[in-house]
Amino acid sequence: MDLSEHAAISALLYRYARAVDSKDWELYRSVFTDDAVIDYSSAGAVVGKRDDVVDWFAANFGVIPWSMHYITNIEILAGDRDVATVRAMFYNPMQLPGMTEMSACGGYYHHDLVRTPDGWRSRSLREENLWFTNAPE
Repeated sequence: MDLSEHAAISALLYRYARAVDSKDWELYRSVFTDDAVIDYSSAGAVVGKRDDVVDWFAANFGVIPWSMHYITNIEILAGDRDVATVRAMFYNPMQLPGMTEMSACGGYYHHDLVRTPDGWRSRSLREENLWFTNAPE
């Protein structure tokens, strides 16, 4: 893949971060295919189809006053013209409800991407949460 494809894929991942941090669930939907499967189980959260995950976020993520996802080291591990396997590191400082100290977590996002008429979209996301500081009890 050339640099323009890498830039387009990076922009998709940055849009994902903005959607989660701003709690813009329509923007979040735009990152994924309609039938995407999303797995946040390593963080003790939801696993399911895109719209089920959006419903879970809408019901549960609003209690988090703020979060700020940083996505870095975006690697396209395999790909061709219309599909790509991507791994990217994330760092997410956040304020959790009822806590005065900042919390943070980090790890990897694993995406399987497909090219659509609207650009790259994720058909599968698995979060690999490797660490969490000041986790809720």
